[in-house]
Amino acid sequence: MGLEKEKSDVGVMMDDDEFTTAIEPVLSKKGDVYEAAPNRDPNDINWHLKVDFEDVLAEPGSTHSFDRVWICSHAAFELLRFIFYRLLTTLLAVPLAFTLGLMFATLSCVHIWLVNPLIRSFMTLLPSVRVMWRSVTDVFVAPFCHSMGKIWSSVGITNTEIS
Repeated sequence: MGLEKEKSDVGVMMDDDEFTTAIEPVLSKKGDVYEAAPNRDPNDINWHLKVDFEDVLAEPGSTHSFDRVWICSHAAFELLRFIFYRLLTTLLAVPLAFTLGLMFATLSCVHIWLVNPLIRSFMTLLPSVRVMWRSVTDVFVAPFCHSMGKIWSSVGITNTEIS
């Protein structure tokens, strides 16, 4: 139930001249065969989605399943994650990109052509409205509050218990 260690000696016998002559034209014609995949998340927005098998399933040292079960479950996890991600992105990526593009275009348009001008015009009008509001409160609201304060200041409240 621990780690299985198998010893096996596997080798390939091939003549050195035959190997180099067969491979050299193929390598010289193709040039760079492998290109590194472009980084599609340069700002690391989806750091929380970088989940590996070891992040989800882990067996402590005291309990181990059979090594073959562990290897097969790891392979199944990776294979299903790969296949279903590709399948779901094939089905949903284009419609969701269309929907999100439409939504962000609408939000941008509304913000640029409606919200920003309204905020700017309110900010332009607010100083004059502030002066008028202060005049109205000084003329009507302040004297009313002052009078009500004088009226209610002469009222006394006492608390008596009835036995």
